[in-house]
Amino acid sequence: MKLLSPFHLGNDMINNRIVMAPMTRSRANIDGEVGASTVLYYTQRASAGLIISEAINISKQAIGSPLTPGIYTQSQIQAWKKITQSVHDNGGKIYAQLWHTGRVGHSLVKHGDIPVAPSSIGIQGQKHFTFDGPKDYETPLELTVLQIKAIIQEYKQAAIHSIEAGFDGIELHAANGYLPNQFLAESSNQRSDEYGGSIENRNRFVVEIMEEIVSAIGEKKAGIRLSPTNTNNSIIHHQPIEQFTALINSLNALSLSYLHIMNVPFDTDQFPQYPQHIIEFIDTISEHPIMANCGYTRETGEEELVKGHAAMISYGKLFIANPDLPKRFELNAELNEVDKTTMYSGQDKGYIDYPFLHT
Repeated sequence: MKLLSPFHLGNDMINNRIVMAPMTRSRANIDGEVGASTVLYYTQRASAGLIISEAINISKQAIGSPLTPGIYTQSQIQAWKKITQSVHDNGGKIYAQLWHTGRVGHSLVKHGDIPVAPSSIGIQGQKHFTFDGPKDYETPLELTVLQIKAIIQEYKQAAIHSIEAGFDGIELHAANGYLPNQFLAESSNQRSDEYGGSIENRNRFVVEIMEEIVSAIGEKKAGIRLSPTNTNNSIIHHQPIEQFTALINSLNALSLSYLHIMNVPFDTDQFPQYPQHIIEFIDTISEHPIMANCGYTRETGEEELVKGHAAMISYGKLFIANPDLPKRFELNAELNEVDKTTMYSGQDKGYIDYPFLHT
């Protein structure tokens, strides 16, 4: 099956096209450092063609959720080195997903600091998890142009730190309503300067980050995650076809390793402007390989690859519960069920204790 076939990804050959998707697990300590359990967690899943790490905060300001890791201090970098070394020792490849949550955070998680965003527009109709339980989202502070340019440099530095930590490459998290996605969407970006207004201006933040990252770590070492049809965290694109066509054309000018596209279902009545088949749509305009994500099974993942619009499929919850997922796909074996109650518990239960096949 195509899922099990090797693939030339960027500068690397990966053993299969089954990718472990980035998933926040909230197992870092209060200083944003990952520990021995996280080393084992990723090592157990090294048979994935590629592992994409959980989202990693690029700075103290970037933090949005409790007990999430960073890569902006030397102690954090050294902690990640243990993970990348172990994954490599077990034949795997691993990218770091770089994260700035923007307005998707709360001052109770950010040492009292108010979240920042392209515009002072808060998320409506949702609550954010904090150490004190779910809280309404706060109105974020609007970033100045100087602050925006400083954050772009923080992404660049985080990419450099990721390579220092032994990662094979990085992925920019520009999906799910986090800061880069906030710049892309009209619902969260109502600026009138060089980072808002026109499609080109709203795309500028993402494009400049990717330019800086490629210049810092080299060609074919960087990917980007996008969710053009995801409406979570109050994100709405009014002209998604025009905007993402322009964005992908800009990314085509850079030497990237892949585009990671979330195939998020949406309400066709409420959002008729959204393309019906987002993977196919992006593939028709992209010069980079497409990694497809969101709810795929063994069968639907294989079908997506056979269609030819995606080169890889990323799996989230299936990899949480099945550390040996490629072997289970190969044998068409029964899958473990994920325990949703332990996904963010901070404990080893539901993290490193899912059983392997006994063959």
